Amino acid sequence: MKTTNEWIEHFRKNALQIRVNWNTKPTINRKELRRVLPSLQAWQLGETSEGKHLIAASEKYAFKISDPQYLTAVKLFIKEEQKHGNNLGKYLDKIGEPRIKQNWGDTLFRKVRYFNTNMELWTLAVLVVESTAQLFYQSLKNATSCMLLKEICKDILIDEAYHIHFQTERLTILYENKSPFSKRWRQPAYKLFFFLVSQLVWFAHSRLFKAGGLSYHRYNFKMTYKYNKTIKAIINTPISWQTPQIDLSYK
Repeated sequence: MKTTNEWIEHFRKNALQIRVNWNTKPTINRKELRRVLPSLQAWQLGETSEGKHLIAASEKYAFKISDPQYLTAVKLFIKEEQKHGNNLGKYLDKIGEPRIKQNWGDTLFRKVRYFNTNMELWTLAVLVVESTAQLFYQSLKNATSCMLLKEICKDILIDEAYHIHFQTERLTILYENKSPFSKRWRQPAYKLFFFLVSQLVWFAHSRLFKAGGLSYHRYNFKMTYKYNKTIKAIINTPISWQTPQIDLSYK
């Protein structure tokens, strides 16, 4: 398990990595664009959040556990998410498509998080969204022959693998500090939350998932796998983390 300072070092080093060649001309065709554009625009909007409420919750939590550096790590995590939004926005600009200002899914998520100051709920929510994001960006990557968009997706997928690692470690710490009774009721609660969010994401972006070769059955199979690998691992055993493996395939 990484220390907070190790995560800060990771995020700072990763910010220096350049994995997208912006000199590459976008080649997405109209058929591909019709299938992916609404989801691409919606996800771009979601990735541009300032993270004010997450920062507020993290500041409160960091003070509580006497680890002020954790707030720095969270701010760097948010900055990396904003990089994703900026890159998607830059791509939309290049292909002459607008950046949208409002989307029902983004609005719903923003309203829910407005009232959330609990670090455990924040961590769980981000963890589930990051898990669905892996399937989203892999589907987006598969749905087009545009090399520039594929590079953008691959860059984000690399980041997301570490984001899940970062959030899972924190949820493990939060869970392990609960009483046996609290752990028991959290088990079904975590599972219910995980699958409710994943179903909302499918409902909002099913067209893109299908364009990327992911059926509803396959989507649920993969989300179940992710649940077993992350949330269930937190509940059942203390985790000894190694460098996360980055899965860029549908094997």
